Amino acid sequence: MIYPKIPLAQSIIEILKAKDLHHIVISPGSRNAPLTIGFTNNPAFKCYSIADERCAAFFALGLAQQLQKPVAVLCTSGSALLNYYPGFAEAFYSQIPLVVISADRPQNKIDIGDGQTIRQENVFVNHSLYNANLNEEASKENDFKIQEAIHLAVTKKGPVHINVPFEEPLYETVETLSVVPNFISFSSEKKSVENLDVFVNQWNQAKKKLILIGGCDPNFMEQSILNKLGEDASVIVMTEVTSNVHHPNFITNIDTIITPFLEEDFKTFQPEILMTMGGMVVSKRIKAFLRKYQPQQHWHIDELRAYDTFDCLTKHFEVSPNVFLKAFLPKTNTIESNYLSSILEVRAFRTEKSVDYLSKIRFSDFKAFDIILPMLSKNSQLQISNSSPIRYTQLFEIDSSIEVFCNRGTSGIDGSTSTAIGAAVASGKETVLITGDIGFLYDSNGLWNNYIPKNFKIILLNNGGGGIFRILPGHQENITFNTFFETSHCLTAKHLAKMYGFQYEIASSEQSLIQGLNNFIDASQPVILEIFTPSKCNNSILLNYFKYLTNINDI
Repeated sequence: MIYPKIPLAQSIIEILKAKDLHHIVISPGSRNAPLTIGFTNNPAFKCYSIADERCAAFFALGLAQQLQKPVAVLCTSGSALLNYYPGFAEAFYSQIPLVVISADRPQNKIDIGDGQTIRQENVFVNHSLYNANLNEEASKENDFKIQEAIHLAVTKKGPVHINVPFEEPLYETVETLSVVPNFISFSSEKKSVENLDVFVNQWNQAKKKLILIGGCDPNFMEQSILNKLGEDASVIVMTEVTSNVHHPNFITNIDTIITPFLEEDFKTFQPEILMTMGGMVVSKRIKAFLRKYQPQQHWHIDELRAYDTFDCLTKHFEVSPNVFLKAFLPKTNTIESNYLSSILEVRAFRTEKSVDYLSKIRFSDFKAFDIILPMLSKNSQLQISNSSPIRYTQLFEIDSSIEVFCNRGTSGIDGSTSTAIGAAVASGKETVLITGDIGFLYDSNGLWNNYIPKNFKIILLNNGGGGIFRILPGHQENITFNTFFETSHCLTAKHLAKMYGFQYEIASSEQSLIQGLNNFIDASQPVILEIFTPSKCNNSILLNYFKYLTNINDI
């Protein structure tokens, strides 16, 4: 077997192999040559070549998202490392294990005017779980730092940074190892459920309990637990499309339910106890509601973190929701309450109004989502871009067999395509990315990728700019708005599709969208379906929808 001659590179390769880290996303460079040579010549590793470091980090994020294991990204020295930061931050807030390995020059070459050299140590300090700044020689100290970084990425669920100084020559190889790393076994503390008597008593006395579930991996919670929560008359369970949990009584379209509420409705809906679990919450309206109409108790259940999102957190249970609820629910009593039944009545009314409204509106972003989502293949994976796509998707029901993901850690548009491709590679499932035009164009280098599966598909909503800014306060039809907020354009994906070997379909009406979707579904190669919608009426159609939900008159 071929190994790099540099002992430190050998140590890193052997440690990653021993610690079950086998997926390496490599961006080209010279300073990282010892590791690139070692990883690509070792059958223990699956290596991917992604030239654009920003895309590489998000591609690795998608792999790790699906594998539920750490994935490494490797780059050369200099500004290459800085391009990892958007994906690194997303991994931090989405709690996804990512190991960044950056090649560096030796310490005596920093800040002396040497080429392709920056201050790389601790560059991610604000978002890194651990910074392993290695010395140039192989050593027990280096071995410990490498292994601690990997251990924390796994147990604390997030990104770490290993900075590796190499001196030239960089390309020399040997056929036998010259080092034997010092392997370390780390122990992880497993927290148990504390005494719950006080909390059970509070729960049993409350007639209005709200459970809000943010983003979760599929099968994150046991269905038997979800069923019990869904049948409790005093409990409303609100979920989002990224929650990946299902029950007929769960409220899945939060904004449709609460946006039309009046002051009296909000007071009636105000919970006594709020229980939260899962990751980031998309809905701004539920956040605003809970900040203004705060519960008496807010309990968050998560092994690692508890954000005080609603400024009323009273308790963090540091165990998994499954562990907590298995201990908690058997102690609770059934009490009389109309809390659930009242919201189900509201949902039934809103559903009727929604169907009526959607049957009357012209072709638009909103109408496109109404057509697209029911036609998605069962048992597929749906990746959603940020900004408008995730917000429109939140307004609809999605088949429970479809797994849904979105980069809601930082909620940026910058890596949705790259993440989706990485996820498609790792999962092997038919994967559909729904994205807007600005997000698609921003991450178009994500298509510069030799690993795109044949069953990877993109639905691109092109409304000629950042349409979400037309919905937000401050919209005015003038040059400043169109140029600097909406960033209006006349670009399409046609030539990108041709350059990267995607089948290309277009739609601009209900009929052409249905035909395009049929071609899209039947495609035997990667495909882009670009849907053109009218930018200047999309916002009014959506805003009028929320008004119509309470209006007894026709539109």
